Amino acid sequence: MSSLRFLCQRCSQPLKLSPSSVHADPRAQEGRGTPTKQTESGGRRPGNSRRPLPGSGPVSQESTSRFTLVGDLVSLRSLGSIQKVTADIFDFISGHREVDQPLCEECTDGLLHEADAQIVLAQLDTERYQSCLETRVLVQDQGEGDALRRELQGLELEEARLVQELEGLDEDWARAAAGLRAARAHGEELRQRDAQHQRDYSALKLAQLELLDQVQSVENQLQYAQAQLHRLRSTDIFRATFEIREEGPVGVINDLRLGCLPRARVGWPEINAAWGQVALLLLALAHSIGLRFQRYQLVPCGGHSYLKTLTGDGALLPLFSDGRHNVFLDNKFDQAMVAFLDCLQQFQDEAARGEGLRPPYRVRAAAGLLEDGHGESCPIRLHLNTEEQWTKALRLVLRNLKCGLAWASAKHRRK
Repeated sequence: MSSLRFLCQRCSQPLKLSPSSVHADPRAQEGRGTPTKQTESGGRRPGNSRRPLPGSGPVSQESTSRFTLVGDLVSLRSLGSIQKVTADIFDFISGHREVDQPLCEECTDGLLHEADAQIVLAQLDTERYQSCLETRVLVQDQGEGDALRRELQGLELEEARLVQELEGLDEDWARAAAGLRAARAHGEELRQRDAQHQRDYSALKLAQLELLDQVQSVENQLQYAQAQLHRLRSTDIFRATFEIREEGPVGVINDLRLGCLPRARVGWPEINAAWGQVALLLLALAHSIGLRFQRYQLVPCGGHSYLKTLTGDGALLPLFSDGRHNVFLDNKFDQAMVAFLDCLQQFQDEAARGEGLRPPYRVRAAAGLLEDGHGESCPIRLHLNTEEQWTKALRLVLRNLKCGLAWASAKHRRK
């Protein structure tokens, strides 16, 4: 047999109900709470049980008639009761209604004693405050009031001083702010100047590097030019330009043979080119001592060199030939070779007088002869002469020029 039981919300003990509460009208219980069915063995159904709400505060007299039921609700499963329960649940959730908390008699008595004690304490505090207001008891004397007034005056003076100091600090802050703005503006100007100086420095540095490159290049060129100058100064220009040697009975100048023999035929173009080298050598030697020829002007032109007479009609004497000579007519090639001997004799005489040149062979230009060391004379003409004698005379001319070449080279080294 099932029965309705109620639990205390503080100690969770079953409540003992009066007979009038047990036989109350079920419709009156719809507004009291949601009952939960409990078996005689004390077990609860999981779907129809609720934990008791804890309560620790005082409960009014009205709350003793409103509590949470624990029991069977089969008879309350009507449409109105369901609507009522649903509305109460929404009210509980929204906070529009508080849940009544049933308490047992002992818990209720304890809460009442606590409430009475708190009321007594509040009454005592109220009485003390009321007595203080009525008697106006103040623990202040006249001396303390004067001290407080003096302290107040001192605080007012301190306040005035602090206000003045604050005003001064405000002025100082304004001046500092103005100084800061000026310093920032000056700093920005200095940064701009520094950036401009950096740009100018970079441009000048680039120009300096370019100038250093140019200076280094010029120094390298100067060093190379000085090395070339030293090499040229140490170079014997005469020996580097002219080389005289002999191939058997024929003299050779710069690999060109000067002369012709029956057993060693030489073409006239080579002989003419050799005469051009000989004329150039004699003219260079004359210039080295500042000599100007008196009767003839020597003009070296390679294979077509010639001499020009400085007296009379200024005839040209070719120092070249094609081998076709007319001994009965005017033979200008022989005249040119005799005139060359005259210029050679002028150079030897001038060099012997001033610088001590001693040629190995004597030249007699008027007769057109050269004397060897044995007293024998060799004509330089082709007319009434043999090829052997003519070639020997040309070889003696080259020997005298080789001696003059060595003398000029030694003179150049002494400088």
